[in-house]
Amino acid sequence: MSDAAPSRRETARRGTPPGPLLSSVRAGSGTAAPRPDAEGPGLLGSLVPLLSEWLPCQRWFAGKGRPITGFTLVAATELLPHSAGGSAPGLLHVLVRAQQPGSPTGHTGPTGATAAGGPAVHAGTDDCYQLLLGVHDVLPPHLAPALIGRPTGGPLRGRAVYEGLADPRLAALLLERLRVPGRLGPLRFTREEGAVIAAGLAPRMLSAEQSNSSVVYGETYILKLFRRVCPGTNPDLELPLALAGTPCDRVPPPAAWFEAELPGSDAGPMTLGVLQPYLPGSADGWQLALSALAVRADFTASARALGHATAEVHGALAEALPTVVLRRPQLEHLAASMARRLDAAADAVPALRPYRAALRCAYDELAALGRAGRTWRAQRIHGDLHLGQALRTARDGRWALIDFEGEPARPLAERCRPQPAARDVAGMLRSFDYAAAVGRATATTWSARARAAFCEGYAGVREDPREDPQLLRAHETDKAVYEVLYEARHRPDWLPVPMSAIRRLADPRAVDERDGPGPSTARAPGTGAAARAAAVTYRHGPGADGAARPGSTPGPPGPPGPEEPT
Repeated sequence: MSDAAPSRRETARRGTPPGPLLSSVRAGSGTAAPRPDAEGPGLLGSLVPLLSEWLPCQRWFAGKGRPITGFTLVAATELLPHSAGGSAPGLLHVLVRAQQPGSPTGHTGPTGATAAGGPAVHAGTDDCYQLLLGVHDVLPPHLAPALIGRPTGGPLRGRAVYEGLADPRLAALLLERLRVPGRLGPLRFTREEGAVIAAGLAPRMLSAEQSNSSVVYGETYILKLFRRVCPGTNPDLELPLALAGTPCDRVPPPAAWFEAELPGSDAGPMTLGVLQPYLPGSADGWQLALSALAVRADFTASARALGHATAEVHGALAEALPTVVLRRPQLEHLAASMARRLDAAADAVPALRPYRAALRCAYDELAALGRAGRTWRAQRIHGDLHLGQALRTARDGRWALIDFEGEPARPLAERCRPQPAARDVAGMLRSFDYAAAVGRATATTWSARARAAFCEGYAGVREDPREDPQLLRAHETDKAVYEVLYEARHRPDWLPVPMSAIRRLADPRAVDERDGPGPSTARAPGTGAAARAAAVTYRHGPGADGAARPGSTPGPPGPPGPEEPT
């Protein structure tokens, strides 16, 4: 848990012990081929055949393309006991490690970079996943799509095991646990002091998630559940909690959250879910940008306001949390890390190789400035900022920023490290280029004007990011290189979008003239309905979770706000 506001926690109280289903379950026990006991296979052993087929099919499963060689049970807790023959469902909370070959210790970054992960849960070649398993004797027809399977042995033998979040009764139970703080086994439920959470709010699971899962309660709150988890406080809890103690109101404050406290973990409690206010009727920046492009409207007013909001959040984070100064060793390390990612991407994507030397110059310049004595301040940042992470609220039309988890593929320690604010700025600038490509901008200046307006709005609160061109160029280059690798691996037809930025960044003299993808070089694939479908599916660009944004209403983009005409 973050130290940002420890005094605001409700006092936890001891809950009821786990029910009889878990009488033989011990944390850390179980493998892909468990030894049968006198009563047949244990809980995990009976679930292995089901999870082996179901888990790789989930959008949030990070190990696609590699076989699962085994499972290890980290913890299991009965949130709601189920009695055989009863009409009410049960809810089982499970933390399980999926063992896969070719996965180094810790997480693998998007370009192959690795870092040490947390203890126990990320040791070896396994990721830990949070599962909420519903248990029922007879599954109602409307829950049939959520079925995982029926174990043939163990304590759940013959019962239907299914995705618990799909069952409104079980999703409502989670909210009730958050309303009344306490402990249940290794799970700790905490409510923010002063938060009023009404009972009986109807749950609605969002279906467009990828790296996580979310449930909206009565258009009032949204619960984000992290699927791939590790010890330590998730930035999506830590940073909004820290901002809640500042005058900045650009980020919805956490109302409640829950964690797992596991024995032997020195990294602290594992963040499992965060409940925040839901912003009904709001539209994310990606929707608004595409809506503006659809009617050939300018986006500069919205981009300028978004830059202003981003700077406010950065300023509040710098006040609330420690900052550091990046000197020569840190800048050389940063430049070297970017260069390694460039080399790895160029080795994998031949189209990038002709630009490798020119792109490396951006990193060399950054390192040279460090050797010359230049310093920059680093702070906590969003970490994965793009148009889809910004909501314009229906109530007052102001921008709010959401999803402070950072890039989920990166190790938690890396996501929690202070970084230059220019990294967030670069992510948003790249997002404008993607919007221009997907929205088929008819002029090359749409992105350039949006980018300039964003920086102007930012400069109204903090230093203009364009005043540090070497730092901004290095981070934008690093982001574009990542995009090239992502598109080449997952969406080759989209490769021209980041390659347009690569050509521009490789020739810094042409930055002003080509500050946006041209109509012939940065087109998203497809036309008509196919292009619109692609825009929905990949609306946030690579590196984001592609989810229906917390606080936004799923569906087609709304009409653009009042903007200057093109």
